[in-house]
Formats: sequence, C-alpha cells, structure tokens
Amino acid sequence: MRSALTSSAIALLLFSSVGLTYFAASSPGENMTSAANAFVESLDADQKKTALLDYETPARLGWHFIPKDERKGLQIKFMNKAQQEKAHQLLKAALSEMGYQKTTQIMALEKILNEFEEGKGRWARDHERYYFTIFGTPAKDAKWGLSYEGHHLSLNFVVENNKMISSTPQFFATNPATVQNENKVGVKVGTRVLAKEETLAFELVNSLNDDQASKAILSDEAPAEIRDAGSPQPSTGDAEGVAYSDLKIEQKSMLLNLVEEYAKAVADPVAKQRIDELHYDGLDQIHFAWAGATKPGIGHYYRIQGRGFLIEFVNTQPDAAGNPANHVHCVYRDMDGDFALPIE
Repeated sequence: MRSALTSSAIALLLFSSVGLTYFAASSPGENMTSAANAFVESLDADQKKTALLDYETPARLGWHFIPKDERKGLQIKFMNKAQQEKAHQLLKAALSEMGYQKTTQIMALEKILNEFEEGKGRWARDHERYYFTIFGTPAKDAKWGLSYEGHHLSLNFVVENNKMISSTPQFFATNPATVQNENKVGVKVGTRVLAKEETLAFELVNSLNDDQASKAILSDEAPAEIRDAGSPQPSTGDAEGVAYSDLKIEQKSMLLNLVEEYAKAVADPVAKQRIDELHYDGLDQIHFAWAGATKPGIGHYYRIQGRGFLIEFVNTQPDAAGNPANHVHCVYRDMDGDFALPIE
C-alpha cells in the first residue's frame, strides 16, 4: 500500500496529524499574524530564544538551500505535535494549497536521500530538519518576518500592518527531480514534485523557430547553479533571451503558464497580485532565456525575467541514485527587492 503512494499523497505521509485547513475570510497577512501568535504562544521559554529573533538581525537576510550543520530557527523535530500543527498552520497561511503541498513533498524526499545514501552521507537527511524563524513581533500594526528553511527549501516573508509585503526569495528544489528507483519509504516511481516547472519550459523551448531560438538559447552548456544563491538581492542586469513580443500566441500562453506556476505557490490573493503585476508592468518586458540541452537527462537551465520578477531553474546534477540531470533547483525573486529591501 505504501509503495503505491502518489505525488499528491506525500504530504500526508509526513504530517497525517496536521490539519489541512486553509484560510479564506481574512487577508494572508492577517492570517499569518494570527497563526504566528498562536505558534509563539505554544512555545516554551527556551524554544522562543531559538525561534524568535529581532527583525533587524542580519540573519533575516541570510538564506540558502544547501545542506548545513546549523541554521537559524527552531527545528520541527524539536516541537511537540501541537506545536508542529501550529507551525504548519502558519506555513499554510503564507502559501497556497499547491505551494504547501510542494513544500511537504520536498521535505519527504529527504527520506529517499537517506535511504539511497544508506545514512552514510556527509549531511544528515531528515524530513524534520526544517526550521521556523520569526523576526520581530507579529502584530496588526507591526512589521515582522518569517523564514522557513532547510535542505532544498527557503521560503521568506515580510508582513507589515497585517499585509504580506514580501514573499521572496522563494526557493524549491528536488532530488530526485523524478523518482526513478524503487524505494522503501513509500514514494512511487514516477513521482515528480516540480513537474510543471520543467515540462512547460521544455514545451516552450522546443516550440521555438530558428529565429526565436537564436535569441533565447544563450549557450549549449548549462551553468552549474542558479545565480546569486544565498544573496539577499537578485541579479539586476538586463533581461536576456527572446522577448514575449517575439513569441507566437500559443508560445505566449506557454510562457505565462510557466510563470504562473511559480507565482501561485503563495497564498491566493498574493499570487493574484503577482500575476496582475505582470500585466501592469507590461508583458513585452518579459524575456525567456535557455542554456544547455533541450531534452531531459542532460543538463539544462532557463531564466525568465520581467520588470518586477526573476525566475531561474537549473537541472544539471545527478540524483542520489546516479541518474543524470535529475536534481532541480529553482527560485522566484523580486526585482524590486527580496526581503522587502529596496534595490540599491
């Protein structure tokens, strides 16, 4: 029975005791403030020292998705069940149902890494080794931040006056990108947590004619990693690649569907705001760039940049079982400033 679990069920494999309540009546910022206070109230004094930091601390701007021995914040594994549930209600307040599902699925993949590495890898592979940090004091008239981070995840938010004013950097990654090997932890072969982020891009790049491809494809070799990983601000250079205006109608739809897959990871009203801003800023400012192979199993990379956002995706590394180019890193960033910081 466990071996037949689908991608959409991985979250339940991890947190079957955590309710799947989502928020609708209030704004995401209000929901986050309420959920954050419930979480904080559930913590003891020692846990609060770990989980709560000043808003102005430099640690708020320190993010990364690589495995680390230490991170800021309070680990899920050091919470009781009631505290875990409140922590996850806070996460659900910030994310859409789809974004929350991807988050918990990515965490579950740590079980596969642990199995394939036989527990002998350099880094601990633990699906509960993920950290919550609250910066400042959550209140309706305050400015405060939230970080949720661990291997292959970094989600960062700022709420001011009960309004979510920042939701980036938003980083998701998967190893394996597609589960290709049988395993004992119950993840079905073929599971692909970040499927659309890759398949939609392949459809688009392979639909380009020669003239479009000459503009879009920057290199036959993909870079090893996304740019500025861990930096508090994204690259601010000019957009490269083929412009939205140079695409055919069907290709334009492909590109917007791809961007929306990233935009819709956060709570629905904020996702709508992200999408509305694409049109307000001007769709013709969006560029799509590619590097590397245009088929699976060989290293590939793409970048999508508009006036107000930047997306990067790379798949060049093998997975834990050795399958080539089966290890995705992808990020959504704010060209107006991650972490609610103005671009200098």
